[in-house]
Amino acid sequence: MDVVSVEIDSATGSDRLIIDLPDGYTLAIPLDWYPRLQYATAEERQNWELLGDGYAIHWPELDEHMGVEGLLAGRRSGESEKSFLRWLVARGGSDAW
Repeated sequence: MDVVSVEIDSATGSDRLIIDLPDGYTLAIPLDWYPRLQYATAEERQNWELLGDGYAIHWPELDEHMGVEGLLAGRRSGESEKSFLRWLVARGGSDAW
């Protein structure tokens, strides 16, 4: 399934990832499901690309990718807390968690 658009919505007070699909569906995913996106800068969040024929969204600077099928199934990030903390420390943000 292709992705038509990807954006971050902060208007509601809690950041959400909004994904529009070609069949008219719109997915709204809480960013706390994907901590790397939650702790990313606005510029990093905007730097995304589609993988293959649109089966996944990839943020190269964050080393984050999510498959559309998983999003449709309601799956959160599978990254362990240990892995995320290692990533956060490498970014210089260990006190953020």
